[in-house]
Amino acid sequence: MFELYQLRYFLAVVETGSFTKASKRVRVSQPTLSAGIRKLEQTLEAQLFDRNSKRVFLTSAGTRFLEHAKAIITQAQRAMAELQDVPARQVLSVGVLTTISAAEVQRLFSDYLRAHPATILELYEGGERELNSRLERELLQVALTIQRTDNRARSQPLYEEGYSLAIAARHPLAQRAVIQVSELADEPTIVRTRCELLSETSRFFTSHNVRPRLVYRTEQDERALHMVGAGLGITVMPDHYRAASVARVPLAGFDERRTVALVRGRRKASPLVTDFNEFAASQAWPSR
Repeated sequence: MFELYQLRYFLAVVETGSFTKASKRVRVSQPTLSAGIRKLEQTLEAQLFDRNSKRVFLTSAGTRFLEHAKAIITQAQRAMAELQDVPARQVLSVGVLTTISAAEVQRLFSDYLRAHPATILELYEGGERELNSRLERELLQVALTIQRTDNRARSQPLYEEGYSLAIAARHPLAQRAVIQVSELADEPTIVRTRCELLSETSRFFTSHNVRPRLVYRTEQDERALHMVGAGLGITVMPDHYRAASVARVPLAGFDERRTVALVRGRRKASPLVTDFNEFAASQAWPSR
């Protein structure tokens, strides 16, 4: 198969009428141009030029090939121009806290990508410490995590929520307005091992002399929620986790809350990060 450079050599010879002038136009030596034309003729199995000491003329085969060569070069140039008109896709690296539900993450990113189709999102899921470490090392540009005192100046708050008991909707206590911790003494319990309040939750129960029976440990909050719905046990989780089979009931005396925010690294935010933060802040985040 012939190459595009051979077609350019061919057209340069046609337009200048000389191998010498053509070689100057395409900025190669005359022997290089002659070798390219010879390879083209070998590929086509046809002589394209009649040569004499003063002028170069197209043969009948060369004349028939001329329009095809022009069309191919034109199409190639058009394709290159169209590619150059396509803006370079920007990449935004975002960390996501494991204790933020997939539904919330899906809603944010789905809306953002619909509005910014030229942006590529690279996601990293992890715990609060992991995300902070990656922000410090500039492995992430921004993270969807918890606002703290030390990152408040670099954060864009999105919503605030509390923690409450997740209990199967068919459980006898599910219709209560509030549940006392003492009522959970004999309840099977599911432990969410990635919870940022795991230690505080454990101390809350033990301080009330309540030690529920541990029946399941999981890093996956969605799985914990569905196991609660199945009646396997109870657990404490952020309020935004919802399922038809699960009731969310306040736990008396457990008043912990968190602010979910977008936290950027310590460097000045790039326009891409600023735009993402502004977009996220403009979304309808419900207060809970």
